[in-house]
Amino acid sequence: MTGLETAGSSGTLPHAGSIVDIRYQRIGRPTEVYRQIVLESGPDLVVSLQPRTPIARPLVVDGFTILEPRSPVIWFSFPGKWHDIGLFHRTNGAYTGFYGNILTPVEFVDGRLWETTDLCLDVWMPRWGSVRLLDEDQLDTAESEGHISMKTADRARSEARALVHACHAGTWPPPETHDWSLVKALEVCRRIGG
Repeated sequence: MTGLETAGSSGTLPHAGSIVDIRYQRIGRPTEVYRQIVLESGPDLVVSLQPRTPIARPLVVDGFTILEPRSPVIWFSFPGKWHDIGLFHRTNGAYTGFYGNILTPVEFVDGRLWETTDLCLDVWMPRWGSVRLLDEDQLDTAESEGHISMKTADRARSEARALVHACHAGTWPPPETHDWSLVKALEVCRRIGG
C-alpha cells in the first residue's frame, strides 16, 4: 500500500480561524472529507472543532452512546504523531470522553487541506470508567486481507499500546487536552469568527 509507511506532517499548518477540509481514508472504504474550524494552531498541536459530526448512527461502546449524529467534537491533531484525540460529546453537549484515533501522521497539504489514513485502532477513555482498546479485529482483518502492511499494522498496534500505557500512568490524554471544553471551543469559535 503506497503512502502509509512514508506519511508525514509536511506542509503548511493552518491559522486559527481557518476552515480546513480533512481527506480521511478508512481502509477498504471511499475517502471522506470532513470540514472543521481551526481554534488554535502551533507546531506541536492543532485544535479544531467539528460542530456537527456527520455520522449516520450513534457510536456505542459497552452499551453507552459516546457520540451521536450531529454531536460536536473537539479534535487535537499532533503534527508527526500517529494518533489524534477527539473530545467527544452528545448532541446535548454532555462530554462523554476522550477518543484516541490511531492514524497515519496528518499530512498538512496546505493551510486548508489535510490528509490522513485511519489505521482501525481506537483508544477510548470514558468520562467515567476504564480505558479500552477498540477495533483490534478490524486491524487484523485489514492486515490479513493485504489492505495494510505488517509494518504499518505493527506501528498502529505500538501506538495504541503506548496510549493505553500512558493512560494507566496518568499521562494520557495529555494536559493540553484538559484545557479545552465545549464552552471554551464555542467561545473561541465566536471570537475568531468561525
